[in-house]
Amino acid sequence: MTADAQPTPQPARTPPALSPLEVVLGLIRRARAATTPAALRFIAVNDSHLLAPYRQSALCLHDRIEALSGLADVEANAPYVQWLARVHRHLSVPGAKPLRLTAADLPPDLAAEWSQWLPEHALWIPFGTPGTPDGSGAVLFARELPWRDLEQKLFTEWLETWFVAYRALTRPRLFARVRRALRRAPRQLARRPLLWASAILAVLLFPVRLSVLIPAELVPANPVAIRAPLEGVIEAVHVRTNETVKTGQLLFSYEATALASRLEVALEALRTAEAEERQFSQQALNDQRARGALAAARGQVEEKRVEVDYLKSQLARLQVVSPRDGVAFVGDPSEWIGRPVVAGERILRIAEPGDREIEAWLPLGDAVPLAEGAPVKLYLSASPLAPVAGRLRLVSYEALPRPDGTYAYRVRATIADDTPEHRVGLKGTARLSGDRVPLVYWMFRRPFAATREFLGL
Repeated sequence: MTADAQPTPQPARTPPALSPLEVVLGLIRRARAATTPAALRFIAVNDSHLLAPYRQSALCLHDRIEALSGLADVEANAPYVQWLARVHRHLSVPGAKPLRLTAADLPPDLAAEWSQWLPEHALWIPFGTPGTPDGSGAVLFARELPWRDLEQKLFTEWLETWFVAYRALTRPRLFARVRRALRRAPRQLARRPLLWASAILAVLLFPVRLSVLIPAELVPANPVAIRAPLEGVIEAVHVRTNETVKTGQLLFSYEATALASRLEVALEALRTAEAEERQFSQQALNDQRARGALAAARGQVEEKRVEVDYLKSQLARLQVVSPRDGVAFVGDPSEWIGRPVVAGERILRIAEPGDREIEAWLPLGDAVPLAEGAPVKLYLSASPLAPVAGRLRLVSYEALPRPDGTYAYRVRATIADDTPEHRVGLKGTARLSGDRVPLVYWMFRRPFAATREFLGL
C-alpha cells in the first residue's frame, strides 16, 4: 500500500430497534427509579410513547384527571379536562376491560365533542380495583391510526406494572411499617414465646388510673336563689345574665293592676266601716241597741284596716330587690315577661364573682369508684388549652333524672385557687380520675359489664 493511500470509508451504522420487551423493561426501570408521584405520572403520559406512537394521552386517578401529555399542570376547570373526566366516569364500570374507542362508542352528548378534543382512534386502559383503599384509574391514548392487538396488550401490562409502583410510592409509610411488623410478629413470637408472653402480661398488668370523660360546666358554688315572693304575673326583669348587681338594686317587678284594684276596694270598704262606726258611736249616747251594735262596727273597722295593711304590704313586695352584692344569673328575661308565677318559684340566682364550681353528671354505665378529693380536670370547649383543675367534693348517693330522660349521678368539684378566670356557664368535658387499676381491667371494663348485662351472669 502506498503512503498516500486513504482508508476506505465505512457506512454509518444505525442502532438496532429495540424489541417491545426491551422497551417495557426500560419503562419499568424508569418507574422504579422515580422518587415522586409527579415523576411517575409524567412517565405514564409521556414516556409510554416509546411503546407505540400516539398524539395525546390523559391519566385519570380516583375520578380526577391528574396528568396530560405535554403539559406540566392540569387545569381542573378547563373544558377539555372536564370532558375527559366525564368520559372516564362513563367507561369506569365494575369489571371494565381495555377498550379501543371511537366516537361511535360513546353516548351522543359525549360523542358530539370527540372531534373537538381527540383524534379518530383512542385506547382506554384501566388498572387497579374500584372501591378499594388503593383505588383505580385509567390512561387514555389517542391517535389517528387504529390500535393493534399487540399494542393494547403491551400498554395493559405496562400500566398494571406502573400502578404497582405508583401505589407503593403513595402508600403511607407508617401503614407499610405496621404491615411489615405484623408480618414479622408470628415468626418472632415462635422464636421467643416466653419472652413475648411475659412482655404482653407486663403490659396488661401495667397500672393506669381509671378515668371517665363526661360533659360538665362551670356553675355558681353557693348562689342565693331569688324566689317569687307572691303569686302574680311578672311585668319586667331589670337585670341580665352575668350582670353585676348591688344590694337593694331592683331585680324584677310584678304587674300591679290587680293588686292596686283590690287595695282601692279595701280602702273604700274601710271608709264605709269607719262611717258606720262613727254613726253607731253617736247613737250610743241615747239608744241602748246602738251601744250593742257599736262593738260589732268597731270589729268590722279593724278587720278592714288589717286587710288594707296586708294589701299595702303585698303591693310593696311587687318590687323585688337584691339582698346582696354579686353577679346575677337568669335565663332569657323576655321569657319571664307576662308569665304567671307561684309563690316560691325560683326566678334567678345571685352569686359572688369568684364563687365557682364544676358540675357534671356521671352516667350509670361510667359510675366508677371515686374518692372524695379525687382530681378533676375540665376542658372547656371555649378554651381547650387551659383546663380547669379541681378536686371532687360531692357525688350524689342516688341517680337523679335528667331532662333527656336518662338517670345520672350529680358530681360537684371545687376549683383550685390558681385556676384562670372563666365565666360561669361555660361547658366542656370533665375528666374524673379514680384509683389505679391494671390496664387489662381499664380496657375490658365496659365490654365485660355489657356482656354481663346481656347474659345475666
